Amino acid sequence: MIGAQLRRLGRHSAIYGLGGLVSRILAVLLLPLYTTYLTPTDYGRVETLVALTVILVTLLRAGITTAFFRFYFDSPEPAERVRVLRTAFWFTIATSTAGLVLGWLLAPAIADLLALGDDQDGLVRAAFVGLWAQMNYEQLTALFRVEERSVAFVFASLANVVLTIGATVLLVVVYDQGALGVVVGNFTGTLAVYLALLGYRREQLGLELDRSLLRRMNRFGMPLVPSGLALWTLNFSDRFFLARIAGQDEVGRYSLGVRIASAMVLLLVAFRTAWPAFAYSIEDDREARRTYAFVLTYLLFVASWLSLALGVLAPWIVRLLARDEAFWPGADVVAPLAFAGALWGGYTVVAIGIGRIRRTQFNWLITGAAALVDVALNLLLIPPYGIRGAAAAAVAAFALMFVAMAVHAQRLYPVPYQWRRVATVLGAAAALTVVGRVVDRLDVAVALVLAYPLVLLALGFYLPFERERIVRGLVRQA
Repeated sequence: MIGAQLRRLGRHSAIYGLGGLVSRILAVLLLPLYTTYLTPTDYGRVETLVALTVILVTLLRAGITTAFFRFYFDSPEPAERVRVLRTAFWFTIATSTAGLVLGWLLAPAIADLLALGDDQDGLVRAAFVGLWAQMNYEQLTALFRVEERSVAFVFASLANVVLTIGATVLLVVVYDQGALGVVVGNFTGTLAVYLALLGYRREQLGLELDRSLLRRMNRFGMPLVPSGLALWTLNFSDRFFLARIAGQDEVGRYSLGVRIASAMVLLLVAFRTAWPAFAYSIEDDREARRTYAFVLTYLLFVASWLSLALGVLAPWIVRLLARDEAFWPGADVVAPLAFAGALWGGYTVVAIGIGRIRRTQFNWLITGAAALVDVALNLLLIPPYGIRGAAAAAVAAFALMFVAMAVHAQRLYPVPYQWRRVATVLGAAAALTVVGRVVDRLDVAVALVLAYPLVLLALGFYLPFERERIVRGLVRQA
């Protein structure tokens, strides 16, 4: 039964990941374009506005997206599920529109606050249009996720990617619009696909907002907003600290490293897209607990291996993608940011039990504590160490958050996680990454990545049935 559940999760994650894979590959392929047509300062401005957009999305959603997933599965009745959809849809329309109006009016003040430089009001207004498009697009595509229609979700994602890439290249290369071209190009595809989805879902999107249901959804989702803000602090506040302390050019270098480490985000986005609907759909608690335990181990195995590869190969990846040497120091932050992403994935798994029993009201204490640590370490480490200090702060804060949530969740919803194996995959990958960066040779880096599964074998990571399956697989290939 566990094998069947894991295959189901893996199938949906793989399909969801296909859209993300194309998106991430194209994003990486665009890095030479960005580093050619944008200065580090221009690129820093774009990434600073991306960080702002993320925090505003968290605030304006008010937890409605998480509540939508939970309440959708409360009743099998189609009429009740449509009511949940319509309530979430119209609430999102209202809050995103309010955010767009305020952002348009306050653009000059926002540009000054973010240290974007002179005459950047238009860039800020474009970012708020993108915010509106993103919020509403993601609310509609969430319906594909609860329906477990991963192929339809990927089709919409790929259409978004193709339109976005085309618009970005046209605006940046042909019309030489710089940072503004990147921001406008990034929301063009999202807005176009959202309008198409409105037509596709028109029969389900009637004018209905159930206030009683909305209050119940908000009571579930609102306690997650402080947690979401803390997660924003962990993921994006370093851009603001770098902008204020070190300048937008350092934000640009740091963001290049973030983009390369975002290969880890690809794995996590694919997983986190499939995970809530999958995790909540397992009705039997005993089966859910067993499944969650193996999911954590296997997710961190894959994530640690990918973190190792990104970390040791980062110097050569950066030189390949960035023609301007001013961006090359960004390679130094790839490894810690990739491992921070792996720990975030682990947090997502161990936190699901609290969502399952609807005890989310204290999540913000854990994420808030990690955010405070991140802020303190950024203030302490960025002045002497720059972008390396910001990356160190991130991995320390995510480690704290993962461990604290695991302890808290185990008290409320015990799961037999395989902690020795979890420590083995993380520790082995971290040790090999240090060796690779110290030696700093391409052949050694590749060898370390290929040796990772063998190192785990020597450390006794694999269970007997896993070793048998590996042997059978090798025999079939031979």
